[in-house]
This record gives sequence, structure tokens and C-alpha cells, in this order.
Amino acid sequence: MAAGRKPRRAGGAGARAAPPGGKGLAPGSGYGIATGWAVLGAEKGLAPGCGYGIATGWAVLGIGKGLAPGCGYGIATGSAVLGIGKGLAPGCGYGTPAQMNVDLKGRDLLTLQNYTADELKYLLWMASDLKQRIKHKGEYLPLMEGKSLAMIFEKRSTRTRLSAETGFALLGGHASFLTTQDIHLGTNESLTDTARVLSSMTNAILARVYNHNDLDLMAKEATVPIINGLSDLYHPLQILADYLTLQEHYGGLQGLTMAWIGDGNNVLHSFMVSAAKLGMHLRIATPRGFEPDLRITKISEQNSKEYGTKLLLTTDPLEAADSANVLVTDTWISMGQEEEKKERLKAFQGYQITMQTAKSAASNWTFLHCLPRKPEEVDDEVFYSPQSLVFQEAENRKWTIMAVMVSLLTDYSPQLQKPTF
Repeated sequence: MAAGRKPRRAGGAGARAAPPGGKGLAPGSGYGIATGWAVLGAEKGLAPGCGYGIATGWAVLGIGKGLAPGCGYGIATGSAVLGIGKGLAPGCGYGTPAQMNVDLKGRDLLTLQNYTADELKYLLWMASDLKQRIKHKGEYLPLMEGKSLAMIFEKRSTRTRLSAETGFALLGGHASFLTTQDIHLGTNESLTDTARVLSSMTNAILARVYNHNDLDLMAKEATVPIINGLSDLYHPLQILADYLTLQEHYGGLQGLTMAWIGDGNNVLHSFMVSAAKLGMHLRIATPRGFEPDLRITKISEQNSKEYGTKLLLTTDPLEAADSANVLVTDTWISMGQEEEKKERLKAFQGYQITMQTAKSAASNWTFLHCLPRKPEEVDDEVFYSPQSLVFQEAENRKWTIMAVMVSLLTDYSPQLQKPTF
């Protein structure tokens, strides 16, 4: 289920029927298929030929308010796509993905292992596009208008919650924040039933859970996309933000060397299953007994062979940092591991990232941390240095999660030039 499109149950959030003509959606322009020489209308709401259907032929033309003609949620092809409606500019909307043969609509995002190199690049391109158009150009893109997002959080969060809530709202949608105190998840109601109920009321489910197997079960039972907001095994949304940050800073990702110095945890796992696909080398230092999952190490080794990158696993932080462009660490004590604090602090002695560590790195080194940070993981001199990208990295959580939601739920494709990867 994770790698393909979701089947849609009749009556669920993904199921639609062609509406009659009238206000709102113009006749022949809603959820059906419009073909021929021209589709023309001036009805308020969505312009004809630019709704959820497929418009083909010579031209798609409209002057309706709201979304501009030819840029609705469908696929517009033919001689011309033209619109003069308010809101979104003509030809700027929701058409088929351009320049890359990538279509992610309806997919789950449980792990970056399930995404190809081109699909990862497409998500980063989408994030860059949304950031540029919305933040820097001040455009309004209501790509989530009429859509809702269920957010299940078993663990507390700052960045994941805020990025998802504010990002979805910025795109015109509504997000519902649900904790285990708000719903019957796994207590009075099974995960299976919860996934099916939420599928009937929302367009996607973002879940931040303790056990990754819960995400697998939800993906199996849900008929809408499931997005991993963090699990014990992976943290894909964080890594997308890290890649966008590095792409913005270095102008590309190909050939960069990342040094991970810390715990063999979910953040590292997500790097390990994706970095090689983007041409990045990995040098990993973890204390004995805190190595990454063996299954994921094997996947990383296979990826390195396939994409021609280098992978090093060591227990020496300075060996990992040697000639690295990026120094990365994370919390040594994740939520749920508080009882292990004394043991972990002892095991991680010598793993704090300092300017002494940075002396082993490349001259253009930078520092990343997914936050929240504790001083024993990285000292203030590095954390607040000009080389530290942590706050840019935190902001990019918003643009990358927006890119994921837009890619999984709409047909919008990036309109700006594709960045260099």
C-alpha cells in the first residue's frame, strides 16, 4: 500500500460523484471529463473545465472568480490553457507535473526508502517552488481549499505540529490535531477502525507514533494517504527539510559528505535509506551498542553500491568528521528513553560536536540538528555559529511538509525552474 495509490471506498473522502450544473461548479466542469474544441464559462467558483475532471482539446477558457481557468485540480492539455480569473494567475495551477515524470498523488509517505531518486528530487523541487511563490513572492495558493488533515500525535511536538498545522492552513485547508486523550486510538477503538473512520472524514492522515508498525497497519486500512510524522524507525519529514536546507546553502546535494555523530536512531535511519539516492556520502559514528538497525544498514550498503557513494560506520567521531561537509547530530535521549538517561550520557561521552570536531571537517562545513537540542550534544560555539543552519532547517520543515501534502493530494506541479541537485 505504501508504494502505490490508495483504493477508494465508495462514500469515502476520496470518492466523488459528478454534480449537476449550477452555482459553484459550472456545468461540465466539475468532477467529470470535458473534451472538445473549447470549454467556456463565466460561472462563479471554479471555472469550467478546471475542476476535478480532465479537460482536453484546443482550449480551456474561463473568467470565473477563485481559481483561474485551466488550473484546477484536473489535467489540462491541448493547444492552450488560458484564464483571467481572480486568485491564481492563468496557467499557473494544478496541471500535470512538468519536466519530471513523477506523480505522487494518492501515495503514502512512511519511509523515504519507498521513494526513488527522482521522487525525492521532485518533493524538494516542490518545496522550493512553494517557498519561493508563497514566502518570497507573496502569492496565495489555496491548493488545500476544501480539504482536511487528521493529525494523530502520540508524542508531543513543536516543529512537526506547527509546520503541518500552519502549512495546511496557509494552503487553505483545515487540520485537526488529535492526541490519545482526544480520540479512542488503540484504547476503546482499534487502529483499523480509526483509520477507516478518519479516511471517511479527511483527505489525509499525519501520524506521529511510537511504533512504526502502527503506521504500516494504518496504511493498510486507510483509503487516504498516511504521512509519517515520526516513528521509532524513521523521521522522513525531518530529512526532507535537511536536504532542502543543504540544497539552498550549497546549491546542490551531489557529492556532499555528511557526518552523523550520535545515536543510531530514526533520523539517522532516514538519512541512510535516502542519501545515496541523491549522490551524498555518509560517515556514521555511534557508540558501541547504539548502532543503527542492522536491516537499515544493509539497505544503506545496497544503496551506496547502486548509486556509487561511500558509506562508513565507525565508533570514532573524529574519523566520521574527517573532510565532511555537514556535521549532524540529534538528541541522545529520545522520548520514551528517559529511564536510560544516565547510561546514555555515559556511553556518549566524547560525542559532543565542538569546534575541535569541526577542525577535522571540510573548510565549508555546516551543522544540522533537528531540535530540540541539549548542550551535551553540541556546544554553544558550534550551535550558534555562522556555520549552523539549524533555524533555517527548522523553518524548512514547513515548506517540505507542505510539498508532501500538495504532492500527495493534488495535481499541482512546480512552476519555477527546477533547482540543481
